[in-house]
Amino acid sequence: MTAQKTMKTYTVKGKEINKEWHVLDADDQTLGRLATNAAKLLMGKHKPTYSPHLDMGDYVIVINADKIRVTGNKRQDKLYYRHSGYPGGIKSVTLGRLLDTKPTRVIESAVKGMLPHNRLGRHQFKHLKVYAGAEHPHASQIQGQES
Repeated sequence: MTAQKTMKTYTVKGKEINKEWHVLDADDQTLGRLATNAAKLLMGKHKPTYSPHLDMGDYVIVINADKIRVTGNKRQDKLYYRHSGYPGGIKSVTLGRLLDTKPTRVIESAVKGMLPHNRLGRHQFKHLKVYAGAEHPHASQIQGQES
């Protein structure tokens, strides 16, 4: 009889996780494609050591959220709902109106729907930073990462 070799399974430890900062420019990009890329980076699926039960993801900064592109008639037809918690307290607003008033909320909503709907997903969502203009206050994190 020959002795069997046992294979060792590699699992990532918490201190081995390296978090980076990514800047995504939303200027003239489709909403869904940008949100997919952001969710993939937040979950860490781009890393070879991806584990679905750990926070492997990186920090994501989205700039120029007010210049996002949507296709078709979504600006008039797509509705976003929120509820105050009181009877009859449901409010709805169109995508076009939301892009005019709070463009960051559109991208946050799209990315949040693509993350896991549990405690880990809520933690990963906190690593998303969305800004309507081209300026963001995270330049020092990105510069520190390059060196």
